[in-house]
Amino acid sequence: MTATAVQARPSTKSADPGPRRPKGRGLGLVAWLAGIVFFLPIAWMALTSFHSESDAATNPPSFAAPLTLDGYREFFGTGGGASPWPSLINSTVASLASTLLVLILALPAAYALSIRPVKKWTDVLFFFLSTKMLPVVAGLLPIYLFAKNTGMLDNIWLLVILYTSMNLPIAVWMMQSFLSEVPVAIIEAAQIDGAKLPTILTRVVAPIALPGIAATSLICFIFSWNELLFARVLTGVVAETAPVFLTGFITSQGLFLAKVCAASLVVSLPVLAAGFAAQDKLVQGLSLGAVK
Repeated sequence: MTATAVQARPSTKSADPGPRRPKGRGLGLVAWLAGIVFFLPIAWMALTSFHSESDAATNPPSFAAPLTLDGYREFFGTGGGASPWPSLINSTVASLASTLLVLILALPAAYALSIRPVKKWTDVLFFFLSTKMLPVVAGLLPIYLFAKNTGMLDNIWLLVILYTSMNLPIAVWMMQSFLSEVPVAIIEAAQIDGAKLPTILTRVVAPIALPGIAATSLICFIFSWNELLFARVLTGVVAETAPVFLTGFITSQGLFLAKVCAASLVVSLPVLAAGFAAQDKLVQGLSLGAVK
């Protein structure tokens, strides 16, 4: 007597996931609250910039005070004050030029440490990062004496060199993690086709790691734009940057809150605009390599 084996077919009915846990909603609520907390100072600064000095100095603050553009008029020098445009141009030149130099130097270095790793490449990365551990004040006097003896005080290109050297370690560290996600097979295929290293970096590696490059560029730009100490000590009138110009609104006569808020908002706009324009690349770049 033969027995017929009957195999039960797997059920295609999906299992009941059950009630959704409120954990995701709780995390979303916490994220929204954190975003609001971080946004409130910016919103308060923007609102205060449209108030008069008397209304901005009231305690408690007046939310329903009439709005005016007097703070922006004084910032842009329409009332006879100094024009901010030279300082804004200096900050733009120093930030963009240093960021471009950082990318030119960091991309080959990160390529050597990730795709074509050298011996003890982790020690090399630690050395790069350890240079950021030196207090900035410790190097201020030697750099000032060097700039004075070479005649580079109040020179915008001195700031470009300094910002490049300051941002290069963190750029190499970030881009090394980004370039480690580039498939080696694609690079080997390009080498078989006869591509040289510059061609591989610009036409193969850079397009794949573009989100990481964008994230690195934005962070270097922000660091350069916001730098104050070296710009304050090493510049005067010709190479004065926007943060240094901003400190000029704090005088012995007092703090003009509305004018300071207007100036701070204008100085912050380039960074905010750059971050908004590159937000998709920034998120992709910062999350690149997070999931294996």
